[in-house]
Amino acid sequence: MKKIRNGDEILSAGDRSSRQIVLEIADRTLDRLDSYRRMRGIMRMEGSVLHIGTRSWDLSNKRNVYLFGAGKACNHMAMAVDHVLGERLTKGIAIVKVLEETDRFNRTEVFIGGHPLPNEEGHRASKKIIEIVDQSGPDDLFICVISGGSSALMSCPIDGISLQDEIDTTDVLLKSGAGIYEINAVRRHISALNGGMLAKRIQDIGAELIGFGISDAVGNPATGDISVPYAAYKSTPIGPDATTLDDARATIINRNVADRLPKTVVDYLMNAGPEGETPKAFPDNTYFLLNTLPDSCIYAKEICEEMGIPAMIVSSFLEGEARDAGTFFASMAREIQTYGNPVKAPCVLLSSGEVTTLIEDNSVIRGHGGPGQEMAVSFAITAAKTSGACLLSVDTEGTDGTTRVAGGITDSSTARAAADKGINLYQALRDHSCYEALEAVSSAIFTGNTGTNLCDLTIMYVPELQRGA
Repeated sequence: MKKIRNGDEILSAGDRSSRQIVLEIADRTLDRLDSYRRMRGIMRMEGSVLHIGTRSWDLSNKRNVYLFGAGKACNHMAMAVDHVLGERLTKGIAIVKVLEETDRFNRTEVFIGGHPLPNEEGHRASKKIIEIVDQSGPDDLFICVISGGSSALMSCPIDGISLQDEIDTTDVLLKSGAGIYEINAVRRHISALNGGMLAKRIQDIGAELIGFGISDAVGNPATGDISVPYAAYKSTPIGPDATTLDDARATIINRNVADRLPKTVVDYLMNAGPEGETPKAFPDNTYFLLNTLPDSCIYAKEICEEMGIPAMIVSSFLEGEARDAGTFFASMAREIQTYGNPVKAPCVLLSSGEVTTLIEDNSVIRGHGGPGQEMAVSFAITAAKTSGACLLSVDTEGTDGTTRVAGGITDSSTARAAADKGINLYQALRDHSCYEALEAVSSAIFTGNTGTNLCDLTIMYVPELQRGA
């Protein structure tokens, strides 16, 4: 396997035949989504001319060419630009979540930022980015590569709000049950770079910006021809921001977090005037959109069809509590295998989106985990009633929640295997210790950095019910 590194271990446990099918679909989907491959497919240098898809730039007309990047897929995206430009690149700064031994850069300085919570190194890198922009002029070119996670990794709060305030704000919001749009509405309006503020800085000096993005926002349509500039690009540090100050205020009120957020943040957001709003348009920038959330399901479905397995996309809008989603998929598996609704077995059901985990009290946490792992554990409990049913749920960028693993894979035999080891899966869900439970039964998925970032991908395989089962 190219992306899933512990496939042999995973196949040593549980229902091997079902796991093999699900792992192959996942691995091939992640490989197809790799941003390095996609960017190198549309980007090349010919002499002094940089070609990106249908557009070209003569770099001999540029004084400096800078590369800025942030996000959980930034490693591969930044390497693509760094490798194509070579000596034409003046300097690059990339803020990544995990630095892999195989990452190779020529003129790019790499910082390991914090995610899901910001850290000092990401803050330091962000300050360097601001220094470079503020010393630049209209003859400079900025190439920016951004993927999901940039809001935490490229951390630079506005004056009057400290880095610790931003860390605490992110922590509270992530545990509040808020969706990513709500969380971003708050984070972007207290940032000096996010929510389009980096693009605004570049615009203010009259320089040109070329942006590459991967959109993990629920609701964006599938990508088309990625060689054509994308006119409707939004959000992240380099595009117009769709969230508003009113959205940020509504999040604080609706999620009832005013008394848990730092006072500096609440006071600022509740009292900010129009000058505190984020920018809403950048008509002169050029953007290329590499992937969007529905792409993972579309590619996975095509791969299933190549394998001769009927597949159905259930939703590319999946949100809500992770454990509830796991129970729902297990119930669907039983319906399919027993009654053939909504599709007959054998089949694959696919979904993408961003499920969440509500943690109102940190004192209940007894281990580690993430939404994908909680979804897989929850599935295992109910799927014990459906012979051979198998579900994989991963965060496509390679790290789920606070763990080093991408997510989990469980099947109809997992609950029994866990019980045999003295593991109570209900307790693992209550304690938010699903990582430890999955590791114990060889059901945690390890990928490392995948080169993409499209939130959650869920793949469920349901075999035919064997006679006598």
